[in-house]
Amino acid sequence: MQCSRCGLCCHKTEMMLSKTDIELLEGKGYNKKAFLRFDKQGYAKLQNRKGYCVFYDADKSACRVYADRPQGCHIYPVVYSEEKGIMVDGLCPMKTTVTGIEMTRKGKQVIRLLKTVDREAKERTRRAQRGLHSK
Repeated sequence: MQCSRCGLCCHKTEMMLSKTDIELLEGKGYNKKAFLRFDKQGYAKLQNRKGYCVFYDADKSACRVYADRPQGCHIYPVVYSEEKGIMVDGLCPMKTTVTGIEMTRKGKQVIRLLKTVDREAKERTRRAQRGLHSK
């Protein structure tokens, strides 16, 4: 696939992060307090600043962590829709450049990533509940 560097995928992102994504970014020197937030269901997500992912440089139309970006960013524009399953995000202006081979490969990656972040969110929620009950 080709990327136009338009930044649409970085705008108001809801990108979920796995523990591996978080550890990779921390290992590169980023403080997780600056890039990470948790939603009510325990999912780790990228933070937004001024409407964009904290790592998006709007002046340069580029990702500051491109080489080490989260797995979901690597997989994009292939996404999972509750209604349609694996699909190419219609918001991406380069959606037509995703080949069938990429769609299949990235579709499998999406499913693995979703299973991972679901499991991790459930673990966080269970730990939080145990912590509340033990007090």
